[in-house]
Amino acid sequence: MVPPPALVAVPMSRDNACRRVERFPLIAGMESQQVTTSMALATHFIRRELRNRYLGSLSGGLWALLQPLAQLAIYGFVWAYVFKMRLPGGDASPAAVVPFLALGVWPWNAFAESISRSATVIQENAGLIGKVALPRSVLVIATTSSSFLLHGVGFCAILTVLSLLGMPIALIKLPLALLAFAMLYVLALGFAFLFAAVQVFVRDLSQVLAQIMPLWMFVSPVLYSREFLPQAYRGWLDFNPFTFYPEFFRALLLGLGTVEPFVIFRTLMIAVAACALGYAVFQRLDSRFEDFL
Repeated sequence: MVPPPALVAVPMSRDNACRRVERFPLIAGMESQQVTTSMALATHFIRRELRNRYLGSLSGGLWALLQPLAQLAIYGFVWAYVFKMRLPGGDASPAAVVPFLALGVWPWNAFAESISRSATVIQENAGLIGKVALPRSVLVIATTSSSFLLHGVGFCAILTVLSLLGMPIALIKLPLALLAFAMLYVLALGFAFLFAAVQVFVRDLSQVLAQIMPLWMFVSPVLYSREFLPQAYRGWLDFNPFTFYPEFFRALLLGLGTVEPFVIFRTLMIAVAACALGYAVFQRLDSRFEDFL
């Protein structure tokens, strides 16, 4: 493994800030050494993010599993015993409802947390950015990656446990589910780049996101199936970029519904386009960050 390169403090003039993007490009065509440097920096900041996130907490990294697990238990009790939720096909047993909810809740938590945390990462590291020459995009990548790593491990762990408890999960297809999880990461990274850049100039964006993300969850099929909606409104879910993921996980691992290959390809293109657009906006605004931090 290549050790993280030394971070060298340099005086930060406006010219230095404008030249750093050229010294640390993260797009195709960069030199091999620059690729290695950027990857080493990203690995370093991912480790720092994982270490600092649970520093001083009693449970440590277990909180990344315990918090969604507690959330799942609450949703499972309310949906199975209070609302008497029935899945498509009529199954209302907790053994069917809990994995149905898990395949929506866990991906959503990774997606929402990575976006919310990344939105303020440039602002929170203003002191570091002012003293150290590094590509600011690495900070966004590290924050998003750490969220998906933690929730990805929890996602695999909870599905394994539920399968061992006899719940109907096709665990053999988990590698395919992780590929879709990686697609979701690419989509989240695009939003993370976009919001991290805009937050530097619009300081109340993070407060707006805190209100938007719960609303986004409830207009996504995280806690319900498309079939629960009136027929006239089901098509609206296709305009939601998150809709594909819980529906794909449930079709793949629970056998609930089907997902056409064209929809998978379209979702991949949307994720890549969102990531490219978010990164382009981030790079466009990068040279102005120093004036507003």
